[in-house]
Amino acid sequence: MLPAAAAAFFLSAPTGAGPLVHPLNFFEGRTESSGTVKLFMRNPYRTRSIGRGHIESDGSLTLVQQVQDEGKPPRERLWRIRQIGSGHFAGTMSEASGPVTIDRVGDRYRFRFKMKGHLSVEQWLAPLAGGMTARNSMTVRKFGMTVGTGDGTVRKF
Repeated sequence: MLPAAAAAFFLSAPTGAGPLVHPLNFFEGRTESSGTVKLFMRNPYRTRSIGRGHIESDGSLTLVQQVQDEGKPPRERLWRIRQIGSGHFAGTMSEASGPVTIDRVGDRYRFRFKMKGHLSVEQWLAPLAGGMTARNSMTVRKFGMTVGTGDGTVRKF
């Protein structure tokens, strides 16, 4: 149920090339995320999502993802993200239990949000050479203790 590799929104250009002028545009059109999630006391499972993104007239991003976690029925995830300052973004995600905040840190983006069950999620996206793919790593904590991790990639088509 965790948004492992699906939280990816903002790819900057490859290291040394600087950030994209409009990072939300990366998710306009089709994207694919895939990865592995490992939760405490459970077997790891594969996760995959296909996203369709649209830039709204106000410049915000609406992204609808079709998510398939191994062994579970498919579901839909909805993101709405807007830029609130230089390198700072905020919005909502249908599985989050509050706001999503995203901050540019160097050439990476850090996502933070809460989920049901007192879970705190922190994800990091790092662009790979060519700017069409990013590495995604996630840590899930409950009461400060790590209870899950995830790793994967996000690709733009």
